[in-house]
Amino acid sequence: MSWEPLADPAWAWAPFEPSAAQPWDLRQAGHLYRRAAFGATRAQLDQALAAGPQRAIDALLEPAADVAAFNRSADTYEAAAASGASTHELRAWWLRRMIETPHPLLERMTLFWHGHFALSNARVRSAQLMADHVQLLRRHALGSFREMFEGVLADPAVYLGLGAQANRRARPNLPFARTLLEQFTLGAGQFTDQDIQAVARAFTGWFVFQQDLRYLEREHDSGPNRLLGRAGDWDARQVAQALLQQPATARRLVRQLYRWLIAEEDPPADAFLEPLAVELARDYQIGRVVETMLRSNAFFSPLAYRQRVKSPVEFAIGLVRSLGATVGTTQLGAALADLGQDLYQPPTVAGWAGHRYWLNRFTVLGRVQLAHTLLATSKGPNGPWDAALAVGPQDRPTAAVPQLLADLFLEGDLAEASQQALLAGAMSAGADAAQRQPDGLIECAARLVATPEYQLS
Repeated sequence: MSWEPLADPAWAWAPFEPSAAQPWDLRQAGHLYRRAAFGATRAQLDQALAAGPQRAIDALLEPAADVAAFNRSADTYEAAAASGASTHELRAWWLRRMIETPHPLLERMTLFWHGHFALSNARVRSAQLMADHVQLLRRHALGSFREMFEGVLADPAVYLGLGAQANRRARPNLPFARTLLEQFTLGAGQFTDQDIQAVARAFTGWFVFQQDLRYLEREHDSGPNRLLGRAGDWDARQVAQALLQQPATARRLVRQLYRWLIAEEDPPADAFLEPLAVELARDYQIGRVVETMLRSNAFFSPLAYRQRVKSPVEFAIGLVRSLGATVGTTQLGAALADLGQDLYQPPTVAGWAGHRYWLNRFTVLGRVQLAHTLLATSKGPNGPWDAALAVGPQDRPTAAVPQLLADLFLEGDLAEASQQALLAGAMSAGADAAQRQPDGLIECAARLVATPEYQLS
């Protein structure tokens, strides 16, 4: 997909201003909340519509609620769950945090970095270390990548997860070094075999003993070393600085953020992303680049609208948050793992492949079944989830609720004839099913979120 005005990067990254051709409407508000907050209730969308795009983004970047107090409370529950080797209970608490957080953008970015560093408990085998690792990512998710990367290189979970718990002088760990270069920083094709060897030698001396990272100077290879064309006696700290100084690192991170926040299809040319790469390289402040993307003409353009496939976590959390409800997250974590996204267990060091790989005939059916389960078991403030309350004031007529649900979930993106047929069929099926609400609203909602349009963010 291409859109001619985006040929000018300066215009593309300038703040979006609504116009007759590109109005600030329900579609754009829903788009913003899917990308920055998993999803939104109808009340939140109405508030955003009244506020306008820039003020709505302000509220997502810096929520009025006491985020620190919420996170302290959530940290307490996660700390109690972080015992033993399994992360299943920890996974449930992270999902709970995603559902209830007053700062959903922070959790979406924490999920992004979890996929970037792609550390799996299958190798770490410690819920506590994995909890500490994700906490590290959360602390810096919208802050300094420099501080995050330095923290990652001091994290024992990273060494265990990458099979580098013993970096001996006689056996530098080349796979560990390749991951630092290819996945964490520069990207494929931006380094040589000599660079891999140099990084591996620079990290000799680092060992994990009883889940603690320690440095044994006698095991460090301090001989002449050459990294990225520069000679020296490289150590881990100097390697981190050298990698962050390379323009390729900022370019790769910006490209990954573009795929996360704007579009997975048709990767843009380097020149299009270069202004943001230069900005990031200046001091590696992630939040500023995320803010530029969210406020931009590019973000609100047809190039971005529904141009990402929702991951299983995005699908489920977005649905629950849009309902203004809560669900049991232990079973939800297991269901999401079955759909291909097991938190704390990325499949490879490259993370989840994402995009179209999320969808096949089995996972699509699984999403339909999961949606039915979530809708049937969701709890509202005063009992079971009520579809009529989820879409607005109680004085709206019941007959209008199906259309309001369609507006909430699809924002008019389903062809009118298809939508009316779907709503009519859902209401009829629901009325005949004793286990569902008599008015068929749960069936209606389930069919709406099963549409192809809903699978796209």
